[in-house]
Amino acid sequence: MQYWLMKSEPDECSIDDALAAPKRITPWTGVRNYQARNFMRDAMRAGDGVLFWHSSCAEPGIAGLAEVAGAAYPDPSQFDRRSPYYDAKSARAAPRWVCVDVRALKKTRVVTIAELHAHAPLRNMRVLRPGNRLSITPVSAGEWQYIGRKLL
Repeated sequence: MQYWLMKSEPDECSIDDALAAPKRITPWTGVRNYQARNFMRDAMRAGDGVLFWHSSCAEPGIAGLAEVAGAAYPDPSQFDRRSPYYDAKSARAAPRWVCVDVRALKKTRVVTIAELHAHAPLRNMRVLRPGNRLSITPVSAGEWQYIGRKLL
């Protein structure tokens, strides 16, 4: 099992939205970064743990827990001309972008960046590194366990 931090803007898809979705499953569409795409395509597996992160909001941070619900598949938004994530260079025969389904498990209190910084065992988390802009980052087993035991 692996662990991930996945960022979503709450005005686009919040933890509340994900919990209210049918079967609590939300397709994680719209990722347009090759490294984040590669994490979904090559490394994510059903059952992997997810820290659901609210970004681009008044109080960014961990807002809930989720799990990867299945293997990566072509992101349908890349083919939808009405979508802000449309990619005219992506072909159905050779899709450029993938997504995974995420099953929301529970809402938590918001664990902020400042709070994460205050805990020495979390100092190497990728989300805390200067300049990190990735929407999906790996989380170590130790970081996952520490957050679960001490912060949630």
